[in-house]
Amino acid sequence: MSGLALGLVLLSAVIHAGWNLLAKRGLNQEVFIWLAQVGISVVLLPLGLFLLFRYPMDAIGWVFVAGTVLLHIFYFLFLGRGYARADLSVVYPIARGMGPAVVPILGVLVLGESVSPPAVAGIATVVVGIYTVYWWGSFRLILSDPLKLFREPGTRYALFTGATIATYSVWDKVGVSHVTPFLYMYLMSLGSALGLAPFLIRSHGTAALRAEWRHNSTSIIAVGAMTFVAYGLILTAFQFSRVSYISPAREVGIVIGVLLGVFVLKEPFGRGRIIGSGMIATGLVLIAVAP
Repeated sequence: MSGLALGLVLLSAVIHAGWNLLAKRGLNQEVFIWLAQVGISVVLLPLGLFLLFRYPMDAIGWVFVAGTVLLHIFYFLFLGRGYARADLSVVYPIARGMGPAVVPILGVLVLGESVSPPAVAGIATVVVGIYTVYWWGSFRLILSDPLKLFREPGTRYALFTGATIATYSVWDKVGVSHVTPFLYMYLMSLGSALGLAPFLIRSHGTAALRAEWRHNSTSIIAVGAMTFVAYGLILTAFQFSRVSYISPAREVGIVIGVLLGVFVLKEPFGRGRIIGSGMIATGLVLIAVAP
């Protein structure tokens, strides 16, 4: 991975963990995340129009935009429901951990990418580190009841979120070859805001929307900007490196997310999360030096 791509990925990871913390602290996480997309779509409308006229899209570009909008509608919905039902330090590692386990396989099978041995070792280390963060101290429970993870609503939605992340990572890797990254990101935000509107209004009512905005308007706008910048940086990095490398490398944000959950939200913290975080960082180094 090039130094530029690595820098973009690390900056994105910090911003991503930060906006997830703010979203977790919302009154209604589903409504909060949706309002963030609405807010950034309105604020950046002039930029979106400028980019659309400056970088006109062909038909295939619109196909990829439509696909990423659909995938991100599910992503924001699953993520909001996960945070409404479980801790940040539980949902975030699981959701982010699904990607590096699945994306390299999809990158090889769908995009025909190759992965060098150091990168394979790095990806494996990142994945093991991610699951160490979550599973440490629970191995006996896992053996006696392996399906417990799927029965808990918070972790189930986290797994759905992770599967969606893996899918849109591969889709968007190809999409940004047809659409300039920040226009792609803007249209995704706008489309997600519009697509989720009927469901959110019907499910929660306008009173919940007004209450969320009244209590968290500053954080909502901040999260909208942070989601735009964080994923825009990843889309840009896709132009300089392989999706099989970028997706695992960005999961260094898991370390940040776990620490924010522990020290800011006062969630439980144990030795396994320290060990797992160190493994994630080690894996990141291996991926960074991979040819």
